[in-house]
Amino acid sequence: MRTVASLMALAILAGCGGTRYSSDAAVGRFSPTPVLFATGPIQKACLADGRRGSSHARCGCVQAVADQTLSRSDQRQGAKIFRDPHRLQEMRQSDNKSENAFWSTWKAFGQSAAAACSNT
Repeated sequence: MRTVASLMALAILAGCGGTRYSSDAAVGRFSPTPVLFATGPIQKACLADGRRGSSHARCGCVQAVADQTLSRSDQRQGAKIFRDPHRLQEMRQSDNKSENAFWSTWKAFGQSAAAACSNT
């Protein structure tokens, strides 16, 4: 009888579990946030650029945002911008509507990527 009672108590306690983060969540210290990461043309160009602050994690995050906000064509064009940043300035000042549209899209993407990837 004692063994059965012990097993029942153990089963009840096991059912009360929760997550492994429950103690931190209870005091508000844990807020799980998904880690964005993807591979693609933006990620490769970002890593190849070698800027200070570039990392595998950050470039992967930027690519994940690109996948959410940019077309594949815009991503390929954007990857070229990493190699020639002055070209983006030329596009911004251009009278060409498609270049102005790309500039606006790229600017919005940059703001989204900065917000999503600032902690990577």
